[in-house]
Amino acid sequence: MQRIDEFDFGVTWLMSMFHQDWSHHGPTAAEAVQYHLWEGLDQESVLALRRDARLLQSLHSETVEALWQAGTATGPDFFSGGRTGVTSGAQWVEQLIALCDAWLSAKQQARPLTSSIDTQDGADVAEAVLDEIGRARFVPDDIRLALGECARRCTPDLAFRLLLRAMVEAGAQSHASLTTQQYARLETLGSALHYGEFVVSEVKHLVAGS
Repeated sequence: MQRIDEFDFGVTWLMSMFHQDWSHHGPTAAEAVQYHLWEGLDQESVLALRRDARLLQSLHSETVEALWQAGTATGPDFFSGGRTGVTSGAQWVEQLIALCDAWLSAKQQARPLTSSIDTQDGADVAEAVLDEIGRARFVPDDIRLALGECARRCTPDLAFRLLLRAMVEAGAQSHASLTTQQYARLETLGSALHYGEFVVSEVKHLVAGS
């Protein structure tokens, strides 16, 4: 898919907004998303989020939940209903798609949606992405399994961005670090996937001695 700018995009961009005080942007998770899908947001950002959410629909609900919690600081109660209004991973991705559709339908000049999505995005680096998932030992085993499933059933591109999010959160919790060699490989993958400057660099602070 076409990259948007120098920063993260799609569902991993949204994940970065769901930090511990995410509810300052809305009492429910859907309202917090609506806050970030503000009127002046560019269409490509909304389409990227919708695309990722549609890809995640191919995963089991429990896998979506594991990946969301691994890439955010929302806590284990996010999918318990209650104040979030979210009861499952499947329901959450459906809600994200609906929110994107509502935003797009309100725009007179919105690009028409198609039924197809690029399921081959990053296919040429699939093995390298799976290898980095396996090497990220400070990411919990169940999350690495979920990331591997995402790489195979969604796209390597989405799985790699979710790996970066999981590294950020796991690193913050465990004070783990990356070797310079690991980070260099991540940068190489980011370049192959045509990411902007500030996507892979989100984990640069984890490099030992940095």
